[in-house]
Amino acid sequence: MKLFLFSACVLVLLASTALGSSGDRSSEFQNCVSTCYGDHCHPWTTLPLDLRLTRWTCTDDCKYQCMHMLTDKAISLGQEIQQYHGKWPFWRFLGMQEPASVAFSLLNMWFHLQGARQVRRKIPASHPFRGYYLTWAYVSVNAWIWSTVFHTRGEELLSGAFLSDKDIDLPFTEKLDYFSAALAILYALYLTVIRVANLYTQPSKPENNGHSLLHFGWSALCIIVYLSHVTYLSALPRFDYTYNMAFNLVLGIAHNILWLWYSLPVPFPQRFPYAPKIYYPRHTYKAGIFVLLTTAATALELFDFPPLGRVLDPHALWHLSTAPIAKFWYDFLVEDSQNDGWRPSQKYG
Repeated sequence: MKLFLFSACVLVLLASTALGSSGDRSSEFQNCVSTCYGDHCHPWTTLPLDLRLTRWTCTDDCKYQCMHMLTDKAISLGQEIQQYHGKWPFWRFLGMQEPASVAFSLLNMWFHLQGARQVRRKIPASHPFRGYYLTWAYVSVNAWIWSTVFHTRGEELLSGAFLSDKDIDLPFTEKLDYFSAALAILYALYLTVIRVANLYTQPSKPENNGHSLLHFGWSALCIIVYLSHVTYLSALPRFDYTYNMAFNLVLGIAHNILWLWYSLPVPFPQRFPYAPKIYYPRHTYKAGIFVLLTTAATALELFDFPPLGRVLDPHALWHLSTAPIAKFWYDFLVEDSQNDGWRPSQKYG
């Protein structure tokens, strides 16, 4: 899941990306690229089809070849592996810069598509949260699509197709990755507040429809916050990584705190509209398990080491770990939505 997991670890990622890398700044790398360009990059040079489809240029290919040549040399001499342009050296596959992250992003996207299918099949259309959960699923799918695009090739896929280099400071697809993740995190918090504060419409309980004004205010606030967030980051001459980290971190922590509170057998406003406030069904603890799992998955991003086999790095492993967590969460949402507490005719002792 792209979601609030992204928030707790983004500072580590962004700090490494924002700063220059020792590998690409080295004279050995720059001389290698210059020599490769002079020897191989001619008007008649044609790259393989997979590289052309993913918008590799001859210069990009020279950088890739030099990066791995110097990495091979460092390994043979027992030296430290360097980063290049803010990233560790990865073996590309079919033009994809980070094939493991691409594969695991697609896996997450698939789990969210399956989650949407599960919601449509198992939660009745009359349920007040069916629409919220479906929207969250599609917002998450969008986030993982842009994660896939960014890890495939980064800025070259869209900046070369739609924008000139002078039109962008931060790679275009990186912005779409960040903005889509922020939207998923914010929407997760949005529906969570509606859930725990009972701000949803309950047709059979007219006395609760006074919450509609609060619902409207909360919805308007979230829209304004997101538009302001995107506008601020887009208007700056340089992307504000620290602010972006703080924004996602606050949203993610708030989301997790609310679900952790929901999961504990402690006083709670009202978990279900037609059940007593003290009603605590057996499945409720799973929300707390979800919070613990997301925290454990996020811990992977605290590590920073060269990719294993130049394929698997902590970021890719994080993407891998979030996929089954997404399945667990959809199972919980469906089970929670099917509880008797949503039925007005149910009697409680």
